[in-house]
Amino acid sequence: MTQNNEQQNCYDIAVIGGGINGVGIANDAVGRGLSVFLCEKDDLASHTSSASSKLIHGGLRYLEHKEFRLVREALAEREVLLSKAPHIIRPMRFIMPHQPHLRPAWLIRTGLFFYDHLGKREKLAGSNLVQFVPETSPLKDEITRGFEYSDCAVDDSRLVILNAMQAREQGAQIVTQTRCISAQRENGVWTVQLENEHGQYQIQAKVLVNAAGPWVAKFIKQDLQLKSQYGIRLIQGSHIIVPKIYEGDKAFIMQNDDQRIVFAIPYLNQYTMIGTTDREYTGDPNQVEISQDEIDYLLDVSNDHFKVQLKQEDIISTFSGVRPLCDDESDNPAAITRDYTLSLSQDHENEAPLLSVFGGKLTTYRKLAESALDQIRKFFPELGKSWTEKALLPGAENLDSVESLIVEIENKIKGIDAETAQRWAHAFGTRVWKFLGHATSIHELGQDFGHGLYAQEVDYLVDQEWAMNSLDILKRRTKLYLKFDENAVQALDEYLVSLHERRLQKDVA
Repeated sequence: MTQNNEQQNCYDIAVIGGGINGVGIANDAVGRGLSVFLCEKDDLASHTSSASSKLIHGGLRYLEHKEFRLVREALAEREVLLSKAPHIIRPMRFIMPHQPHLRPAWLIRTGLFFYDHLGKREKLAGSNLVQFVPETSPLKDEITRGFEYSDCAVDDSRLVILNAMQAREQGAQIVTQTRCISAQRENGVWTVQLENEHGQYQIQAKVLVNAAGPWVAKFIKQDLQLKSQYGIRLIQGSHIIVPKIYEGDKAFIMQNDDQRIVFAIPYLNQYTMIGTTDREYTGDPNQVEISQDEIDYLLDVSNDHFKVQLKQEDIISTFSGVRPLCDDESDNPAAITRDYTLSLSQDHENEAPLLSVFGGKLTTYRKLAESALDQIRKFFPELGKSWTEKALLPGAENLDSVESLIVEIENKIKGIDAETAQRWAHAFGTRVWKFLGHATSIHELGQDFGHGLYAQEVDYLVDQEWAMNSLDILKRRTKLYLKFDENAVQALDEYLVSLHERRLQKDVA
């Protein structure tokens, strides 16, 4: 039924790619009155957007590369996003141990002065000097002082999903596990060929937005049979996750001899996440995984700073992604611009336009989307005004504080453990009541898959958040993947298969 409707539609814009830039553009566009279609070949946020350092940050090190516009925009966006989604974004203090032979103190102080004052800062505290006491510091005794400043931590994949939900609630058509196999300009519009497990179908759109991330240039050349205006450099970034190597909720930003920096970030209460690397990647973005060189690099940087000495067998998990950066012909992967480039392609007035997104970062997705809408404004005279700056993302509505919501959940659901109440409040905000409904006990939440995951939540994730399989749920929706063993994953997969079968039977009936 849906397919027939899709085939009849000519949308204002069709977006290819369900990462943060794609859903950000789709959300902004539909909120301004445009009809929007978005397709993602896998799951939402299944590639670069869930393989980040999970930070909303100004990019302190970008100042060294004189990226002042990007840093100013990113610093201002920290405050905007904190207000839009306080359940999935939280302030975090960062400590930079001072290594005099790498960067002099005056240079760091100057950088932090800019960092404190370049962007509008209301919620976040400024920077200061810190002294380390050997008896209590997790750092090696020879590291005696450093600098502390503010940025934010974020659940990256949930940021993508919440934007997609908001777009859908305003009327956008969002489909996952659906690949765009080709698109042609015909009579002033795009005819877009799509393929999913049920077969092929097509839609039409007045404007095509290529937000395919690592595949942005490949999509232009192979699927559209056109020439790309910009080259793309794929830069691999990898992280390791280890048991917590220090107490407290502050992150560390470690300098290295190669002038790069590596973060050590508290992760999911009991782990430390260490990353990221920066190396050129030439393989298939679908197959990216950490290399032995990257593992050694991250372990060395951590061991140069912390008293707890890590070995390879301490690594619980790893993840890698590729950042699709606009090729500025820099020799150093770390120095390639993190700024975004928007390329509008239209050879003559009656030709359907193509807007391609090169680069970008999680923090500035909303501003990138506004820039994209500015680029295509001339094709839509009735386009509404920008609106996303003040609009709360799903789950932030009527949220007094995450702490008060946790208490509310604990009071209402008898038998709930504190860890699950916290996870629900941070992941869903006030939308948690959508799947808890009238339940007053954990025994009313259906099958228990372990670690605080119950059938009622799984059903909600399938119904409302495009989840299809256990990886979608455990890695990108709940972050429970580090706790589930093979048997628990298998039980969840079996439940999902039976759930999909029940739905199919219901649809047929």
